[in-house]
Amino acid sequence: MPTRLLALALSPDGRFYLDRRADAPGSGELDAKRLGAIDDAFAAGAGFGLLHLAGPALTSELPTSLAFGRELARRYLTALCRMDDLEVMRADLRIPWDEAGLPVLLLAAPPMRGGEYLTLAVLEAAWSAIEAAVVRDLALHAGSVADYLHERNPLWRVVGRVCFHLAEHRRDPARPFAFMATYARELGADGRVRHAPLKAALREYAGDPQALLRLLQPVHRAAEGSAVVRGLVDSRELFEPRAWTSREAHAFLQEVGLCEQAGVVVRVPDWWHSRPRPRIQITIGAGKGRGLGPDALLDFGLAVVIDGQELSVRELRELLARADQLQLVKGRWAEVDARKIEEVLARWRAVEEAVAREGLTYAQALRLLHGLPAQGDVDVDLDEDDARAWTQVTAGPWLERLLADLRQPDAAEADPGPGLKATLRGYQREGVAWLWLLARLGLGGCLADDMGLGKTVQVLAFLVLLARKRKAVPGPHLLVIPASLLGNWQAEQRRFAPELSLAVLHRSARGVDLEALEAELRAGSSTDVVLTTYGTAARTQWLREIDWGLVVLDEAQAIKNPSTRAAKSIKALSARLRIALTGTPVENHLGDLWSIFDFLCPGLLGDRATFGALSKRLSADGGPGFAPLRGLIAPYLLRRMKTDRRIIADLPDKIEVPAYCGLTRLQAALYGDAVESLRAELEEAEGIQRRGLILSYLTRFKQICNHPSQWLDDGVYRPQDSGKFARLRELCEPIAARQEKALIFTQFRALTGPLAEFLAGVFGRPGLTLHGQTRVGRRGELVDAFQAEGGPPFMVLSLKAGGTGLNLTAASHVIHFDRWWNPAVEAQATDRAFRIGQRRNVMVHKFVCRGTVEEKIDAMIGEKQSLSRELLARGAESALTEMESDALLRAVSLDIHSALAEAS
Repeated sequence: MPTRLLALALSPDGRFYLDRRADAPGSGELDAKRLGAIDDAFAAGAGFGLLHLAGPALTSELPTSLAFGRELARRYLTALCRMDDLEVMRADLRIPWDEAGLPVLLLAAPPMRGGEYLTLAVLEAAWSAIEAAVVRDLALHAGSVADYLHERNPLWRVVGRVCFHLAEHRRDPARPFAFMATYARELGADGRVRHAPLKAALREYAGDPQALLRLLQPVHRAAEGSAVVRGLVDSRELFEPRAWTSREAHAFLQEVGLCEQAGVVVRVPDWWHSRPRPRIQITIGAGKGRGLGPDALLDFGLAVVIDGQELSVRELRELLARADQLQLVKGRWAEVDARKIEEVLARWRAVEEAVAREGLTYAQALRLLHGLPAQGDVDVDLDEDDARAWTQVTAGPWLERLLADLRQPDAAEADPGPGLKATLRGYQREGVAWLWLLARLGLGGCLADDMGLGKTVQVLAFLVLLARKRKAVPGPHLLVIPASLLGNWQAEQRRFAPELSLAVLHRSARGVDLEALEAELRAGSSTDVVLTTYGTAARTQWLREIDWGLVVLDEAQAIKNPSTRAAKSIKALSARLRIALTGTPVENHLGDLWSIFDFLCPGLLGDRATFGALSKRLSADGGPGFAPLRGLIAPYLLRRMKTDRRIIADLPDKIEVPAYCGLTRLQAALYGDAVESLRAELEEAEGIQRRGLILSYLTRFKQICNHPSQWLDDGVYRPQDSGKFARLRELCEPIAARQEKALIFTQFRALTGPLAEFLAGVFGRPGLTLHGQTRVGRRGELVDAFQAEGGPPFMVLSLKAGGTGLNLTAASHVIHFDRWWNPAVEAQATDRAFRIGQRRNVMVHKFVCRGTVEEKIDAMIGEKQSLSRELLARGAESALTEMESDALLRAVSLDIHSALAEAS
């Protein structure tokens, strides 16, 4: 039977849905029959889909993401089955959500698309959606609740449930436990279920053998898997109260899960749910570690405890000498497996000896703390033979304080001072404090803030702080960025940190002697920061021979493929501190996660093969889930989201940022030819003819900056021929990953089609186009489709046709691909998204080709110095037509160094 890939995903508004992309995180193959059934269930709503996973698909093998959804629904149905008065409350179910289990489930969530939106509130909402689906089903179901759940899956049958009770009976030391089987006989006037001994059912149903069979069917199912229940049934001891030894009670307790899965309700002493047992307690980092960084050595303590109380040598010896697996220890019952305790204790004592010889590094300590193999001589596999159940690894006081500081750093300790020409927002101050704490500890970190939250200004503030406190992390420092962001970083540095000494290592940089810069850096430079690109870094061998204080990677997903030349070259850099910046959620793609952390903290996640094996084990059926991995990387990862209410309250509603682009060599050649052609024609043009000539050339310059094919009119539109198309891809890939929507404005109708075709490849599905030739009636249909949840991810609009009169609040990004050069007109277009009804912050990206007339006019508009506001209101094109020829040619001339910066 043919198979297809399927995964569970989460939308930005917290709704679960099916993801059919070939590269979907957490996906797996399903045959057409099972996939169709799941598809049909989710088509009715997320609650029905999740309910299906825990019903007809309960025992099916599912991909990790769908198995996560099934576990959520399974927890709901488990809670439902434990309610005693379902028939009374069937029309108005109110099943309390699992306060203890859902937080654990949240931590164990596997990678899935939209995983960054997963919160406890989302799980609570999904719980409510499942409940709503059950209520709706029951309204259409003629039978009982038990019949309905039996139809979903026989394992959920709860009508006339049999209940097994185990209680303590300490008055008889030889048989300190009592067992009894009952059944739910009827609903009392008080709405509570009345139980009767199971023996009474034999008399009550004497005339109705089918009813008796239905009542006892869960018991027979339990007997198929449980030796204890099978013995009780075969001997008919099930129908009489029994006094049990601790050994008999423990045998039953071991099979409680089998009984519950069969549909029998089991009630046991509360202490069993916490599984009290002696544990080998490992305490790491009780005192301050020796040294700094991932190789810092932490102390290691070993003890055997129960319920927080340490056992003495004599108590431990006595406990291990007794054969019983359920023993009274320090006044309470505890589960004891002497053989397992001795075995696990021997492993940890071997680790203790290895630590005494080799020491325990910070990275090894964190791996142990989160239940992962530590690697090296201090390794111990806690999952092997259920060893983790007998081990408790805790952070000591010093390490616990350190981890708390990493979760919530003190911003007061990281003030950049007057060298930073910006006022940081609260969360940005916390980001700088987090970076400063990492610097003091010698640890690497990933600043993964959402797009628009100001990662650049946080890093510049951090660099200013390092310049003030040079002894902490002596320079020079290296910034490695995509070539397309050279202009952004230089502009931001001049604006926010002008006192930093910045050297640009790139062939586009004018006035920089690269050989002299190399010699200066080798000799011990006073330069604070060297700015370079991934391409240059990969080609420049001597960069790997400099001892850098700090290496920062912007858009660090550039090294997500560890086999590329760029990734290998970057990882070979020598640095005391390493920082990665990315707005792309690395937690959803395990391969990307490993490669970035292999740069930040080599060895933390093991080598690539080891990490791959670990990922498979974590995601395996019955495995621990991804909570250990998330816990391991948490101290090294700082991620804030625009959807976080604490962040939203501290942000403006509309964030405008320039998106600098370069020209390809073809664009630069065409642009240069156009400048020379304009120079020649200006000599003979006058009056109105001259104004018309200038306006026509301004249009030509814009078209060349957009794409050579727009000016050449050849219809080819190869993406690699345009710097703007490359920048558009860089910008829209994380937008697509976040499942957000974007509006792309252009003043040229002819460009809407090529842009839409290109973006369909970036977003993985087609979008919409709207221009002057779009029928009036069709406009409303396009708006409705775009506004719909799950609708097209982008819309390309011509500025004149789409700049007014539309309500497109589903978009949280507005991209001005080319500029009208009239702020009022552009603001009108932006307001298609930024208007009443918009619940998210709107990011406005304005494309500017560096080294061209676009950059110069953008500066004029921003500064409002060379032209008055009244003049700008008429449009920059009009202003340029009135310039003297020499001034005009200077304005439109090509700065080849800046324009070609992105070429490499």
